[in-house]
Amino acid sequence: MSPRTARRRAAPLTALLAVLWGLISGPPAATAAPHTATAAPHTAAAGTFRNPLNTGPDPFVTTWNGTYYLTTTQGDSIRMWRSTSLGTLLDADPITVWTDTDGSRNQHIWAPEFYRFGNRWYLYYTADDGTDDHHRLYVLESDRDDPAGPYHFKSRLTPPNHTADFAIDPGVLQHNGRLYLAYSGINQYQHNGLNIAPMSNPYTVSGNAVAINAAGGCPEVREGPEFLYRNGRTWMTYSTCDTGKPDYQVWMMSLPSTADPLVPGNWTQASGAVFSRADDHGVYGPGHHAFFRSPDSKEDWIVYHAKTTSVNTYSNRTTRAQKITWNADGSPNLGRPLAMGATQDLPSGDPGAGTYWINDDGQSSGDGGVSYTGTWNSGTGCATQCFWGDDHWSDRAGNTATFSFTGTRIALLSVRDTGNGIAALSIDGGPEQRVDFYGAVRTGETLQYLSPRLASGRHTLRIRVTGEHNAQSGASFVSVDRAEVYTR
Repeated sequence: MSPRTARRRAAPLTALLAVLWGLISGPPAATAAPHTATAAPHTAAAGTFRNPLNTGPDPFVTTWNGTYYLTTTQGDSIRMWRSTSLGTLLDADPITVWTDTDGSRNQHIWAPEFYRFGNRWYLYYTADDGTDDHHRLYVLESDRDDPAGPYHFKSRLTPPNHTADFAIDPGVLQHNGRLYLAYSGINQYQHNGLNIAPMSNPYTVSGNAVAINAAGGCPEVREGPEFLYRNGRTWMTYSTCDTGKPDYQVWMMSLPSTADPLVPGNWTQASGAVFSRADDHGVYGPGHHAFFRSPDSKEDWIVYHAKTTSVNTYSNRTTRAQKITWNADGSPNLGRPLAMGATQDLPSGDPGAGTYWINDDGQSSGDGGVSYTGTWNSGTGCATQCFWGDDHWSDRAGNTATFSFTGTRIALLSVRDTGNGIAALSIDGGPEQRVDFYGAVRTGETLQYLSPRLASGRHTLRIRVTGEHNAQSGASFVSVDRAEVYTR
């Protein structure tokens, strides 16, 4: 979710600055000899991908008719990305599927989810009038059988016992042929607690909500309920703790297939978090997730947001995905969050992304490399915040790093930090675009630049250090970590 401004406070500024000072991008500017890094002779890994899938939080993914559809929180509208491969969702152009002129519900639009019932799609979301505690639940209906719409407003979703209460994160539980609205809102356990209400159809709440007293390892929230169905049980997973914290995590409860979900005692609590921070992988605050099937329905996958910083912040929550498995006792095994740039096999039945990486040291899984002019620093000081644990950085005006690649588009990911400055980027020697690499919080493998679409073939991306920085930054470093190349 976006910050709950009434209840979530930032750390004191002086303490935050002290943390950030210790995290300045790379070591002090000791010199290193200029060099040229050339590509290693690797073959492109056509059946793999790397995260992130999107730069937004609160993701939801569905596969339908051979296409992946993704939504994330955008705030002022609902946007959707679609692609025939999971690995090219970051490369996809967004479609705006909903904006609203009604002042009571056109701000802070969060956490959209969409489901197909009959031959229509229903898109569930939360929004307010600019005041956080005025968040309420809404549903749209598609005009045709297409997840991307167009959509029209259908109704507000209001349990009779919570008509004037804060509510977020709507999801739909499908159980024994009936529909239920699950969401996070006010109850006797939390301000953001789990609630479930019956529905008579996809757009009508037909009874009071019941509160579920869910464990979570922290007192703050229980939010983002999601469901898996298998082995005669329904599994409800949900996120706990403040989403700004590195300890934001996923917990789980289960329900027998014949039990009534509106009886709280029918839910069995699993012990401990089932998906949580992995410091050794540089993953913090993994949560607000959803589940989807591979295109051939043979695999189950989790999509979630997480950060590459342990600082308490709502920024840099990016969308990631990985495969899940099932335990011998029939329960889901969500595993551990993988490092941001970990190379994974694409889902079963995925036709292939046609992507490859280029590391800052010149190694590549495809036809690519990188060369440097001037004096650059390089090393492993950024550890898990960087791809392969290393990067290059420089503050010397005029220094350049040039990626050579064969494809149709390139994405540059690297460290964003309080000591970073402004770079000038150009494709094939064309006009330069100024890009600010500064960030109020140090984060790794941050998407700095996504090039325009290019004709298939050989291209270059040049990053020139300008030696300039904005007023908030303490220095002018430009970081180079990895490039992701798209070939289709």
